[in-house]
Amino acid sequence: MSASSNAHRSFDSGLFAGVLALGLLAFAAVSPAPLEAQIAARGEDPMAAGRFDGGKMWTFEYAPSEYFTETYGFEADDAWFDRVRLSVLRIPGCSASFVSPDGLVVTNHHCARGAIVRVQRPGENLLDDGFYAPTVSEERPIPDYYADQLIHVEDVTDAIYSEVDGAETEEDREAARAAAIEDLEGRFQEEFGGGAYPVRVQIIPLYQGGRYSAYVFRRYTDVRLVAAAELQLGFFGGDPDNFTYPRYALDFTFYRIYGADGEPLQPERYLDWGVEGVSEGDPVFVVGNPGPTSRGTTMAQLELLRDILVPAQVAALEQRLTAMQAFFDADPAQGEAMGLRNRMFSLSNSLKASRGRLEALHNDQVMARRADAESQFAAAIQADPELQERFGEVIPAMADLQDRMREWAPIHGAFLYWGSNVSSSAVARRAGFAAALLEARASGADAELSADLERRLRGVPDLPAALDQALLEARLDGFVSNLGPDHPISQGLLEGHETLEAARMILEGSDLRSQESTVAALEAGTLSLDDPAIQMGGVLLPVLREYSQAWDGFSREARELSAELGRARFAVFGQSVPPDATFSPRITDGVVSSYEYNGTIAPPFTTFFGLYDRHFSNPGVPDWGLPDRWVPAPAGLDLGTPLNFVSTADTYGGNSGSPAITPELEIVGLNFDRNIQGLSRDYI
Repeated sequence: MSASSNAHRSFDSGLFAGVLALGLLAFAAVSPAPLEAQIAARGEDPMAAGRFDGGKMWTFEYAPSEYFTETYGFEADDAWFDRVRLSVLRIPGCSASFVSPDGLVVTNHHCARGAIVRVQRPGENLLDDGFYAPTVSEERPIPDYYADQLIHVEDVTDAIYSEVDGAETEEDREAARAAAIEDLEGRFQEEFGGGAYPVRVQIIPLYQGGRYSAYVFRRYTDVRLVAAAELQLGFFGGDPDNFTYPRYALDFTFYRIYGADGEPLQPERYLDWGVEGVSEGDPVFVVGNPGPTSRGTTMAQLELLRDILVPAQVAALEQRLTAMQAFFDADPAQGEAMGLRNRMFSLSNSLKASRGRLEALHNDQVMARRADAESQFAAAIQADPELQERFGEVIPAMADLQDRMREWAPIHGAFLYWGSNVSSSAVARRAGFAAALLEARASGADAELSADLERRLRGVPDLPAALDQALLEARLDGFVSNLGPDHPISQGLLEGHETLEAARMILEGSDLRSQESTVAALEAGTLSLDDPAIQMGGVLLPVLREYSQAWDGFSREARELSAELGRARFAVFGQSVPPDATFSPRITDGVVSSYEYNGTIAPPFTTFFGLYDRHFSNPGVPDWGLPDRWVPAPAGLDLGTPLNFVSTADTYGGNSGSPAITPELEIVGLNFDRNIQGLSRDYI
């Protein structure tokens, strides 16, 4: 099934109905079982490293042709991988794919929400009501949007390290690396640019910088909205069902890409429609751009994450989400008007992910398997004299670095998410800019720095006073909980008051309490170190600078050590272990599968029966409410039609919108989520 080749027709109603009836467009790529069950099913030692603990996020430059062919019984040759690569796209934050000869593109609804809002007209609410363009002329151009197609990929490791390896100091190595990357970008830009479409070149580090590849993308900028489900279908189940299966979401949107001539693009490759769908046990391949993972980290790094870094994330997110939720509960109308529900969902999503990662880091089997893998890796280095001489001290050096980072743990936790425009107090953000501005003016710093600080100070938008106070209180609580009430910073911020009272006094007594009063003080020249918010900024600014300088140094050192570990890993294992994800194009394999769940079996598929059961079993609950035109069910809709399905494919954030395809290169679903067990995939 594909879109009509008639340039005057759009996404016709027959195709739209057919897509819904076949249940082709929504699937959750989730683990088939918790880790323990997966290990048991494979008959593996639960405490020993497994062949695929490093994952299956294969790159196209190191395509797993032999493995795919042997495992799934089809000819996975270069032509197969080339067609896959050219059919799949990278869009802002997500993945997508061509699905017709006339430039039709499919992705997730949640990947397209911002684009949908941008094309709606006065009086419309396309998120709630959905959208469908009956003709090509009614498809709506999306401003400032793009889709990137990978047209060339090439390993450039030798070209970079021939320059880097001759440098003596860390600073010289960074400079040599940057120069080599710039030269390569220019060379590929010259080779592939100059055509009808702009070209974007990325030199992407793989294996933590142990290898480098040049990725050349053709960028399409004329992207138009064709069809989108209603938000209540695309995000059916809301936050309660996030990272959950069974799931019943219809999470899809269609775009069309137009060529330089203003006509629908005729792509050289696209995916066919899998009219028959898939059955349990069938192989599926998910192709997209998974975000960064941490599977190549050392045990010392994992232990720092477990003991310090991830708990700090959980605590900080909990504090901010609690503050936002309290405000929203007290004034739902204002919360809705300012889009606070979406902000809270973003934080809740991050909090669930962080909790899932922390649970994985406390899982004995995860840590034992990672420890065994590191022992095998270290033994392989030690067994080869050349590798031992070159890389023998890298793992101990990384452990030493983690010990030094632990010394900064309280300060790191206290300043985590400082300045975030999603979850920080507006007055706290202004306080940092104002304190830095007054300091810059007093020291006679260059005018450009002062002007930039003033611009940032003026630009911080207001929050409702009650929410700003709650977020400021959460920030102060964060300093006290991380540093202790007797720490000089805690004493300087609170001045003997409880955090609630301190936050109230800072807000009420400061010229920075609103954008209007801030601008007025700037215009009048009355900003003063006596301002309580600026006093707060003055207490924090020196410590923040010291922490930032130290943490940046740790990060640079970690990058260099990680790159050395990546080179060693590639020398030992070669292409048999794919690199960590980097939001670069990957292909992963798996099978459609049920799994054990809460004492029962989670089915491989959910159906429209389940969708309607959720709706009617939860009357009046917004998360499971269907749009009016879906109740009752549309005539002719077979409620037994599969809606979502699960597979063992190795996916991660950034894979949203990735097509799930068969060996015959037919699209049978879209990746839109993991389950809670899949959150361990950051590490294993």
